[in-house]
Amino acid sequence: MADSSNAPLLQSRSSYGSTDKTSTRHDSIDSEAAGEIRPSRDVEDDVLPETSTIGRNLSWQSAYILVISRVVGSGIFATPGTIVQSVGSAGLSLSLWVVGAFIAACGLAVSLEFGCMLPRSGGDKVYLEFAYRRPRLLASTLFAMYAVLLGFTASNCIIFSKYALFALGVEATDVLSKSLAVGLLTFVCITHSVFPKAGVKIQDVLGWIKIGIIVFMILSGFYVVIFRPNTTSAPLTHQLAWEHLWEETSWNWGVIATSLFKVFYSFAGLDNAANVMNEVKQPVRTLRSVALTALGTACGLYMLVNIAYFLVVPIEEIRGSGELIAALFFERLFGEKFGRVVLPTAVALSSVGNVMVVAFAMARMKQEIARQGFLPYSSLLSSSRPFNSPMGGFIIHYIPSFLVMILPPSDSIYSLILDIDGYAAQLIGLAVAIGLVKLRFQRPDLKRPFKAWMPATAGLRGGSVVRSVCGVFVGYSCGWCRVLVSLDEGGAEVEGHEVAGGDVCFGGWDDDNEAKLFLERSEETVVVHCR
Repeated sequence: MADSSNAPLLQSRSSYGSTDKTSTRHDSIDSEAAGEIRPSRDVEDDVLPETSTIGRNLSWQSAYILVISRVVGSGIFATPGTIVQSVGSAGLSLSLWVVGAFIAACGLAVSLEFGCMLPRSGGDKVYLEFAYRRPRLLASTLFAMYAVLLGFTASNCIIFSKYALFALGVEATDVLSKSLAVGLLTFVCITHSVFPKAGVKIQDVLGWIKIGIIVFMILSGFYVVIFRPNTTSAPLTHQLAWEHLWEETSWNWGVIATSLFKVFYSFAGLDNAANVMNEVKQPVRTLRSVALTALGTACGLYMLVNIAYFLVVPIEEIRGSGELIAALFFERLFGEKFGRVVLPTAVALSSVGNVMVVAFAMARMKQEIARQGFLPYSSLLSSSRPFNSPMGGFIIHYIPSFLVMILPPSDSIYSLILDIDGYAAQLIGLAVAIGLVKLRFQRPDLKRPFKAWMPATAGLRGGSVVRSVCGVFVGYSCGWCRVLVSLDEGGAEVEGHEVAGGDVCFGGWDDDNEAKLFLERSEETVVVHCR
């Protein structure tokens, strides 16, 4: 028999619960007798912690920044304004942020139960593989396709390039914007690959700078109102009075659903630390405290920033400017010249921090995919040599991000990413929530250091369904979403083109606020006037 010291470290030696794995252990013994060592296939192997070859070098602070920098990105400077522009009132806008926070908490509860039960790098990949073991390798294959093909950081690279050029007073041509975006991506991947410890320190510093900028914005808004009541901003407190809070509200479901999609997208990433659990010190305890702290921080920052906007910027200007709300905020506080420099600089720094933490986590996830042999040259791509970092994971991450940035026109990149990645992420979230309920009944014996409240899983499933269909129907606001023409069973005639019910279309907004739809079936472009 082969030396037992050569057996896999994570091979289960006793049943975790009441389920007997006799046949599996017999197969393992037979394999050892034949001189062949195979990894154990026991389900319980997955519930044991696994330490990365890099070591557990992520402290609580680094894990917290990894999450909060992923959640609070550059969207905090634009998304509140676009939501007010869509729904029309401060009251409904703030209500949607509360609903979004509740759904985010439900999703986090599900992720925490899985993450504390399966404390290993990979996040949703590990959860889906554990919950859906039949057909064999189906969950692994589908998630590998999603992570490799759609797991990129192109959007914030493009945002960084445009705002950095604006701050420098340079015209943002298509070539220059793409070149600067690719340069940022290259810098991030090289830094994390060659200088892993320095990369973590840089993203920690950028994370705290981002939080500091947002706190400064909040305090500035409240300072203007509390300590300078004679300024032009003082009368704007009436915008938050109950009698004015709901003025000009749009109660159309299409508008509300699209706005909810944007809110949900703003809370994405609360489970980012789960992707690097093999490198986190005291993984279960850290994951639980970091995720809950980040959720509270994100909710507080989003709500207070919205209130600060309403205290400084007139609601009429917000409705007319949309995503430029932060520009109006800084302009009214510090003047046009100073505001034109502060805002783009803040957005650019926020984007860099977001790119660094996303690339850091995604590279680890893709390294785990390579370890399973789903990619060519898996042994090379899964290695941590020569810099004791997942360089192969960064290479896998770099290629699709690079292609997404250079192939489409830069103006349509962000819309394309939000469309494709948003819907795939919601389907994965729905599958994870269903898998959790499934395991509650099939494997009640598993140890769960954190147990999600069952209504939370129902809330997540409902939220995932809403997010998946919120932009599906052509209505008053289809935004960047993938749309399905389903006006009635007989279809509809749009601008002289016959559109059959059920035709799949891809759409986005042009400068005239018209939804341009591309009919996949007929390969025609039609224009739908919807506001």
